[in-house]
Amino acid sequence: MKKMFNVLLMVAVMALSFTGCADRKEVNGVTYETYGLLNADNNKNPNIQYELQWGNIVWAILLAELFFIPTVYFLGFSLWEPVGPKVTDPNLKGVVGATQPIKHETTVYAAN
Repeated sequence: MKKMFNVLLMVAVMALSFTGCADRKEVNGVTYETYGLLNADNNKNPNIQYELQWGNIVWAILLAELFFIPTVYFLGFSLWEPVGPKVTDPNLKGVVGATQPIKHETTVYAAN
């Protein structure tokens, strides 16, 4: 029973290790960095869409009582990651990084 618990614990830690770590992203030849609560003024670009990185929040909570430095890093510098350029066209709801509108073809049938 104890061995099974250890195996499940190791599997859970391995699964959590894949959920964290926001990555930088290259958009139109420019690399955009992640940002957090401490460096939002320097790294956040108003033309780039960012997503909250839930894995880093989980790691910050889990490591908060053990280590102070990883929590500061996850919340302060790596909380949001870039996903692509912001879409300004209101007709493109839910689309990330589209540079041109999506054209939908419609078929018109003539009544006989």
